[in-house]
Amino acid sequence: MRRILLNAFDMACVGHQSAGLWRHPDDEGYRYTDLEHWTSLARMLEDGGFDALFLADVLGVYDVYGGSRDAAVRAAAQVPVNDPLMAVPAMAAATSRLGFGVTVSVAYEHPYALARRLTTLDHLTKGRVAWNVVTSYLDSAARNLGRSGQLPHDERYELAEEFLEVCYKLWEGSWAEGAVVRDAEHGVFADPSKVRDIGHHGTWFDVPGAFLSEPSPQRTPVIFQAGASPRGARFAGEHAEAVFVSGPSPAVVRRSVDAVRENAEKAGRDPYSVKVFGMLTAIAGETDEAARATVDSYLALTDPQAALALFGGWTGVDLAGASPDQKLEYSQTESTRSALAAFTGPDRDWTVGELAEFVTVGGRGPVVIGSGATVADELERWADEADLDGFNLAYAVTPGTMADIVEHVVPELRRRGRVPADPGGPTLRERYGTGDGPRLAADHPGAGHRDPGARAPH
Repeated sequence: MRRILLNAFDMACVGHQSAGLWRHPDDEGYRYTDLEHWTSLARMLEDGGFDALFLADVLGVYDVYGGSRDAAVRAAAQVPVNDPLMAVPAMAAATSRLGFGVTVSVAYEHPYALARRLTTLDHLTKGRVAWNVVTSYLDSAARNLGRSGQLPHDERYELAEEFLEVCYKLWEGSWAEGAVVRDAEHGVFADPSKVRDIGHHGTWFDVPGAFLSEPSPQRTPVIFQAGASPRGARFAGEHAEAVFVSGPSPAVVRRSVDAVRENAEKAGRDPYSVKVFGMLTAIAGETDEAARATVDSYLALTDPQAALALFGGWTGVDLAGASPDQKLEYSQTESTRSALAAFTGPDRDWTVGELAEFVTVGGRGPVVIGSGATVADELERWADEADLDGFNLAYAVTPGTMADIVEHVVPELRRRGRVPADPGGPTLRERYGTGDGPRLAADHPGAGHRDPGARAPH
């Protein structure tokens, strides 16, 4: 029986996936600027059996719907939003085992600087960091970061390939094993002959020198990726140790999972060394009836217009003014292609009205409602039918949704042997089981940059 890994899916903002529910009296999303909000959440998740807190991020506003950001701003739909990295050290200090997945886009960063920030986090967390590698999808972000628009979809992945190559060289190759000796007697902290320049000169980046940071517990943070388009699945198969997928049914999600595993095998990797997490919102209660009553209180406050604003940002498709009965159709854009494909596939036809209702609670993922046993049944069904290794569990209200999962669902999964009492090793890579102890697996492309050997000191 396979273990089910559990991540809490959150974002440093007021309203993440469930449009309009910041108005619910039980929601504390407005406390996103309060450090205690994050440290108390982290303690609850760790004590409650979660493996990691996965933090999403965007660098722009959702302004596709009606050609305006107003709907997103009015409903606090992922705006205002803060930097997801800043609270991680404080959360790490408040916990000892919980992992932290942070989303950072390669489109607007430089690998030399970002590699140092992530290494710093890996040091400060004692090896509990994952990097969700994204290429961004909002034109508003591109414009505000000095570009006329986004790079074309597949070209963004070409940039990401080189970005990761530079990072691997810095993390795995610049400082050899044993470079840090801390020899006080001879006055040598680090052996200069074991620190090398990486000499990278590519299409996008020139990084000639050595890495600034000494190796952290994992060296390379756990690599997460969320692209499910054909190009995204190939990128994930080559690089990802964990993949985040979403869709309205196990059949839709299974196609994404199969594509990732097939691409991993083509890249010469063990396809099951890649852990695939499905997005799902679980509303749990003491009984099925209690959970349904909770959802009814949410539905009274949801905001379908804000839901369509989120969908417009994800897909680049403006549904403002569309009839609720209008059928969704696929169109190629430079945004997140898998988001639209999930609702325009062969499994069923979706109307605009059905889409808006679906997205208002839980975003692009399904919503499971019921007692601990009912929710556990559904998690097991999704895991088995879609071949998932775990879930990124979104919330309707924070921290209440996660508190209910901790109280009702995790104990049931433990009784069934799906969530172990002992989570595993001290690093996130060991907890996920994706590598060779705390380090990248030997068949991962980043491992090819390891152990450059000694060189003459500069």
